[in-house]
Amino acid sequence: MSATPFAGNGKETSTGLAPLRPEAANWVRIAACGSLVAGGVLYLTGQRRAGLATAVAGTALVLLDQQEVVQTWWRELPNYVGEVQQLLNDMQKLVEDIRMKRGNVRQVSEPSPRAPAPAAI
Repeated sequence: MSATPFAGNGKETSTGLAPLRPEAANWVRIAACGSLVAGGVLYLTGQRRAGLATAVAGTALVLLDQQEVVQTWWRELPNYVGEVQQLLNDMQKLVEDIRMKRGNVRQVSEPSPRAPAPAAI
């Protein structure tokens, strides 16, 4: 067998695919994924503290790798908090309204207390 040189300008192989560049292998993502998986395995095998610590380290690596996404989420967080707060206020008003209507229904459905019958003479 002999070695066959690659055809072209060095950017493509004989299969037509670009060769793997060193920067293409994103080691931060690989380390983050590995630590998250290892943390999950440790947690499931009963070593909860070690699993949690490993998973936190993996999460930190993901956050370091995805800084643009974290910044976007951080900018949008006040909007989400406002929407959730409005939803909770609406739910509170709904529960209070239901409570008032339930009280009104009870008053209507309960028989009124009868006056004692007059004594016969």
